[in-house]
Amino acid sequence: MNILVTGGAGYIGGHIIELLVKKKSNNVFVLDNLSTGYKILVNKKSKFFKGDINNTGLIKKILKRYSIETIIHLAALLNVSEAEKNKKKYYINNIAGTRKLLLSCKNTMVKNFIFSSSCSIYGNIKGTVDEKRKPNPLGYYAFTKYKGEELIKKYASRFNYNFGILRYFNVAGASTSGKIGEIETSHGHLIKNIAIQSMNKKPKLNIFGNDYPTKDGTCIRDYIHVSDLAEIHLKGLNYLINNRKSFILNCGYGKGYSVLQIVKKFKRIQKNLKINIVDRRPGDIAKVYSNTKKFKKLIKWKPKYNNINKIIKSAINWEKKLKTIKKIV
Repeated sequence: MNILVTGGAGYIGGHIIELLVKKKSNNVFVLDNLSTGYKILVNKKSKFFKGDINNTGLIKKILKRYSIETIIHLAALLNVSEAEKNKKKYYINNIAGTRKLLLSCKNTMVKNFIFSSSCSIYGNIKGTVDEKRKPNPLGYYAFTKYKGEELIKKYASRFNYNFGILRYFNVAGASTSGKIGEIETSHGHLIKNIAIQSMNKKPKLNIFGNDYPTKDGTCIRDYIHVSDLAEIHLKGLNYLINNRKSFILNCGYGKGYSVLQIVKKFKRIQKNLKINIVDRRPGDIAKVYSNTKKFKKLIKWKPKYNNINKIIKSAINWEKKLKTIKKIV
């Protein structure tokens, strides 16, 4: 199968490509503008193109020349706070870019389209959330993901493809191979920030708000290991190929941890950690974690890395390795 991964030089893309390349029946093509991606994360057995999803000429050329049958669309700007401040930038990349990518599928061999969406489209939740819940995006980043989903549904029948929409919960950790992990620091991910601080003699962490309507006042999230998430993409693709039916799936473990709970786990490792409570970030929601019933039923798969302590440890181990890699990137 010929597969195009947009945003494939990013953290999640690198892990997905690593798995795709292992299955020698796949020819993997990668498109990334390297604005927040790193070519070093792209497996050398894939073919890389530096380019943007808004460049329809380049996209059409790749789709037709290499007879692409599957697109895994990860390319997106991800910073929740930045999205509130610069809506135009996020509209151009996340919404208009997705539309142009979809329009490029006209008169091509694309039959499968997997989209990287977000649990943030649900808005504030009390307890678990399943896929039937009506989207209620509160922040602009969440809104761009919601609009992306709507565009994918709109064009599916027109261009004759089936889609898998994967609503990610909080992705963390690093590959057990030790070759891939999160490099980009601008997204403000908690466990990435913990890993960075683990390298400092005087570690300090900001907690954005402690007045949310949760047990300890800090945001609650469902953390999923990036290697498990990558495996879900392959399972989802197999489902599309075998069943030719579109689907929407939550991608989480179904358990919520508060920011303070995660930080306290790190404090056990770094006794001298200083914790600062600062203002809330615009666009953040109080509480969201996944109902996994549909997920387990549809792709019949169990996670391999469902352990928050192991997730934190793998992120820290990657950060140690990154000190030597940074000379290259």
